[in-house]
Amino acid sequence: MARKLRMGMIGGGTGSFIGDVHRRAASIDGMIDLVCGAFSSSAEKSIASGKALFLSEDRCYGSYEEMIIKEKELPEDVRMDFVAIVTPNYMHFPPAKLALENGFHVVCDKPMTLTLEEAVALEKIVNESGKLFALTHNYTGHPLVKQARAMVAHGDLGNIRKIQVQYLQGWLSTAVEKTGQKQASWRVDPKRSGIGGALGDIGTHAENLVEYITGLKIDELAADLGRFGEGRILDDDGNLLLRMENGAKGTMSISQIALGEENNLAIKVYGEKGSLEWHQENPNQLMTRWLEDPVTVFTPNGNNLYPEALNVSRIPAGHPEGYLEAFATIYKNFATHLMAVLNGETIENPDYPTAKDGIRGMKFIYTAVESDANNAAWTKLK
Repeated sequence: MARKLRMGMIGGGTGSFIGDVHRRAASIDGMIDLVCGAFSSSAEKSIASGKALFLSEDRCYGSYEEMIIKEKELPEDVRMDFVAIVTPNYMHFPPAKLALENGFHVVCDKPMTLTLEEAVALEKIVNESGKLFALTHNYTGHPLVKQARAMVAHGDLGNIRKIQVQYLQGWLSTAVEKTGQKQASWRVDPKRSGIGGALGDIGTHAENLVEYITGLKIDELAADLGRFGEGRILDDDGNLLLRMENGAKGTMSISQIALGEENNLAIKVYGEKGSLEWHQENPNQLMTRWLEDPVTVFTPNGNNLYPEALNVSRIPAGHPEGYLEAFATIYKNFATHLMAVLNGETIENPDYPTAKDGIRGMKFIYTAVESDANNAAWTKLK
């Protein structure tokens, strides 16, 4: 394909953290250009945000509906190829639905939708439209997460027996939502966040990481959730027991009130022949331990990596790769797949999260909330 892909964006206006992350990540590999956007629910703010990003005013729209309809009317060699949705959870489903039904591919922030019902409906729309849909579970983009997945898939660790995963933050230790902190205010509001608080925001990342690395699905869980913030309706803390489909046991600890923690996502996977350990705050080391052999530490672009990890290692060994690069990998793999589709080619098993992963995440949230409401009773995923 002799051109870059053209991206539109919904949400992510001036001052948005995640919108800026998406734009930077999409640009890293030089495959995507931002060409238009509906950056705010306010037309004035949306146009101002677009101008600040050096977009032409006629490609800065006052609403996502206007953007999708007007972009569809543009010549095929001008209009956007896909749209990135970077809004709060309650505004994922409507623009994704409209974009897909009007012939546009979609990249969407997680969790996929506000409700499980919306997620099921959206997967059906994706399938009927024939368009691509990517979900930005960005931590799966790290080279060493892909190395961990490849090691499990190749049987290096043997049968998986035990999993420990945690995602600990402390930024909601105080009632920052009452100070007008924008990122906090919508996350603690069930009308905008859904039925899961920390579950939806960070728990789905932990769930997705477990299933991505091990290739195993969570079969049932027992969840004990906490609501420590004064007046909070949604969970801001939780401990969960997991039973995997192969009989392996797991534990998950999530929190946004763990004072002093920043973004402590970590996972340990134990098999019959070996184990592995990876920490998001030190993403350039994958520690492995073996029944008889010495401890081995893998690094990005280092020795003895599987192709799955080498293919997404961008810089020489010893040069740190982090959050933005992992995020960029989701965009790179999605863009590679979309370019193939536009060229009439086929890619087998493209490596990025899809609507199926979004459904799993929503089922995880709903099952955990149900379990917690029943005194942490063991509950099958829906």
